[in-house]
Amino acid sequence: MGSETLSENPVASGGCQCGAVRFCVKGQLGSASICHCRMCQKAFGNYFAPLVSVKEGTLEWTRGTRKLFRSSNHVQRGFCADCGTPLTYEAPDGLALSIAAFDNPQEIEPVVQWGMEGRLPYLDKLSTLPAYTTERDPESVEFVRTMVSYQHPDHDTETWPQGHA
Repeated sequence: MGSETLSENPVASGGCQCGAVRFCVKGQLGSASICHCRMCQKAFGNYFAPLVSVKEGTLEWTRGTRKLFRSSNHVQRGFCADCGTPLTYEAPDGLALSIAAFDNPQEIEPVVQWGMEGRLPYLDKLSTLPAYTTERDPESVEFVRTMVSYQHPDHDTETWPQGHA
């Protein structure tokens, strides 16, 4: 067989905000998309759902178990029961994971949009809005400076929360 490199056998990990649920995908990810349909908007509590499909047999749940909600007669959606992070879209034709749940979401670029009938009309204008870093808001400087994050880091940990079995 010869030696294999990470690029030949990619591994991508991710999980929820609190770290109770973690996953690993061993193998090439499928196509990445954005869905604007109203059901995905509600499931993600957002303007759209960024998703990437995974091939059967490549996904392993490495910590915890996702909770499932049947959003239609065809689809179940997985999420963390502890923190509510959306994790999966599961349909008869396959499973997709939330792009933002990956440790390195910037590496997963959507290539298509679906559900355009539900697309919010002001999305094209977002890039024209004034934009600032968090620290630039003078009213939130002290708030941000004193914040202690309990969010799980963007990498696997042996235990979580840290120091607990």
